[in-house]
Amino acid sequence: MDTAAQSPADDNGAGTPRRVETNEALVLTAVRRGARSRVALVSETGLIPQTVSNVTRRLIDAGLLHEVGKERIPGHRKPRTLLDLDPTGCYAAGVHFDPVVATCVILDFAGGVVVESRQSLTPGTDAQATTAMIAAQVGDLIERSGVNPARIAGVGVAAPGPIDGATGTLLSPPHLPGWDRVPLRDMLSRRLGRRVLLEKDVIACAVGEQWVTGTDAPANFAFLYLGTGAGIGLVVDSSVVRGRSGNAGDVGLLAVTADEIGERFTGDFHAFWEVASQSALVHQGVEAGVLPREAGGNTSPEANELFALLCRAADGGDEVAVGILDRAARYTASAALTIGNLLDVDTIVMGGAMWDQVASRFLPIMTPIVDRVSVTRQLHKVTLRGTTLGRDVAAMGAACLVLEDLFSPA
Repeated sequence: MDTAAQSPADDNGAGTPRRVETNEALVLTAVRRGARSRVALVSETGLIPQTVSNVTRRLIDAGLLHEVGKERIPGHRKPRTLLDLDPTGCYAAGVHFDPVVATCVILDFAGGVVVESRQSLTPGTDAQATTAMIAAQVGDLIERSGVNPARIAGVGVAAPGPIDGATGTLLSPPHLPGWDRVPLRDMLSRRLGRRVLLEKDVIACAVGEQWVTGTDAPANFAFLYLGTGAGIGLVVDSSVVRGRSGNAGDVGLLAVTADEIGERFTGDFHAFWEVASQSALVHQGVEAGVLPREAGGNTSPEANELFALLCRAADGGDEVAVGILDRAARYTASAALTIGNLLDVDTIVMGGAMWDQVASRFLPIMTPIVDRVSVTRQLHKVTLRGTTLGRDVAAMGAACLVLEDLFSPA
């Protein structure tokens, strides 16, 4: 079991998918990463053929694997049977709790979104009322999904940090004034009557990227989350790095620059969240006159709409808006460069609430900067790319916390 904060309501209950044994977890992980035949599973897991045969049969009987066809091998008379995850074998609910919106999804076992919903949140609302709203949202989504509630193994929650991973408590997140030591995990668990896992949002994103993309997930990558705040989720040798207390990945204070970077450099550095987060860019747009000065604060319910307005202004050729976003792209390249140099990863995946709106502008600016200055450029390329999971990556990652906890090797 991983270190994600887990609710005390953790008994499986009748009909709820069980936590698999170690060999079963090894086989499921290998299938998810692309080993489709029993022969390939023997090679990938190191288990003996008889064990693989027994394990795959149990997993098929449990509805977690199914046979999907035959692979014809030249020179062999008998084709190999191919296996894959059975999407209907298990389901999980995921919640991304953002200061201004709650996004919920129901995910099937293969990582497909069955149904999703979003609900605006009003900053300043107390924890009890907000938790009641989120619990009602999850309950409604489960009903609308048409999935047997007993097949939903639990609820994962991705929330802004810092968190107390052991107790499932939010510890005064910067954009949630008044939320001091709120036991969000247990509050939701009691309301839903379900098993709940709580994780820092950027770590949930990394888990989701790794689980859903399967064979395409690199063994070493950083997930750079860009939204109301900023953070990174880190995967090293296919293992998610959580840190001692579950709070790894806070890069808000990372020093970044928008000036040209070279081997010799002196210039102005700023904290990343102050110059390149969505909230910071909305503030810059207001100060520059691109956005209306009477607009709400940068964590108001209108923040997402204001950021979209800034992006539309840039797309329409507004030079001030273009300057704000292009400068933010250089700041983000500086952050990506430091992350890549520090961790020696070969891929940096980007996503979050603001990413889809800036991807086409940011990537052409960021990529040549990282290519030119990366300290490992003579050894390997650092690939920058956007997440394939879209804007719901954190909610999907939250659901994957449940799947990871039940079906991945400890």
